[in-house]
Amino acid sequence: MPTFDNVIVFGATGAVGSAAALRAHKDGAKVSLAVRDPSKPIPNLNGIAAEKVQADLTQPDSVKAAVHHTGAKAAFIYAVFGAPEHMKPSIQALKDSGIEFVVFLSSFTIMKDIRSVSPADIIPHHHAQVEIVLEEVFGNESFVAVRPSYFASNIFQEKDGIDQGEVKLPNPDAVFDFISPNDIGAVAGALLTSGQRVRIVDLLGPEKLTLKDAFNLVGEIIGKQIVVTKISEEEAAEKMKAKGLPPVLANWLIRNVVDHPTHFYDHPNAATAVENIQKYSHHVPQRFQQWLELNTDKI
Repeated sequence: MPTFDNVIVFGATGAVGSAAALRAHKDGAKVSLAVRDPSKPIPNLNGIAAEKVQADLTQPDSVKAAVHHTGAKAAFIYAVFGAPEHMKPSIQALKDSGIEFVVFLSSFTIMKDIRSVSPADIIPHHHAQVEIVLEEVFGNESFVAVRPSYFASNIFQEKDGIDQGEVKLPNPDAVFDFISPNDIGAVAGALLTSGQRVRIVDLLGPEKLTLKDAFNLVGEIIGKQIVVTKISEEEAAEKMKAKGLPPVLANWLIRNVVDHPTHFYDHPNAATAVENIQKYSHHVPQRFQQWLELNTDKI
């Protein structure tokens, strides 16, 4: 029997959230799906007995109502950018409504102590601040921060280029791990039901691929030639901004992720992070090609 047999998953319509819910269900827990729009279908979870409840992590009253309704004792949550006080009102609502244990989807970009991350490092700083709030509200023993690296699903950001047969990148030779969101969710779901007291679980995918090789593989899987063209960092930043990304975030991503990604493998926990998928989910991690073959309908 799982330690926590009644859990609630926020953001269950997402790839990681739905995978976490599925794993918790397979582990024998009662699973409730907290979503902003309960009418929205969740194809990955068709056929499992899981109640949808309306809740929004930016609205503490809805969080409290959802937890009270379900009686859940453990929760999976994700970071909401722009939420007041780095989500403290909603995290306090989780605690006040009876949640005893939280699994938080954080970020591998946190490379140092959470209280030392500069506000200029937008993504790691935001996730670190939420972890600080979780420490303050729940204590170190009652939450786990799952910190994955480069999602395989990031290729969808270049969907237009894939459709047109040309993907334009500032650094085609940048190397990433392309971790499967299914694996991230499986780890999160296993931690959610087991309640294992481990403060941080870093996650890296099982292989290293350049962006160019990754898009070549996409082309092979869907039977289409994809040309990868190098563009300037300025052009790349403008492309991101045109898609609605705030300029400060676009510039940070270019400078810290796209242009200098190999520092992920210099992380002191890099070797352990690769092993953690199998350690916590008890299955062999998906390689990028395997993930692509399961998601050709989305490419």
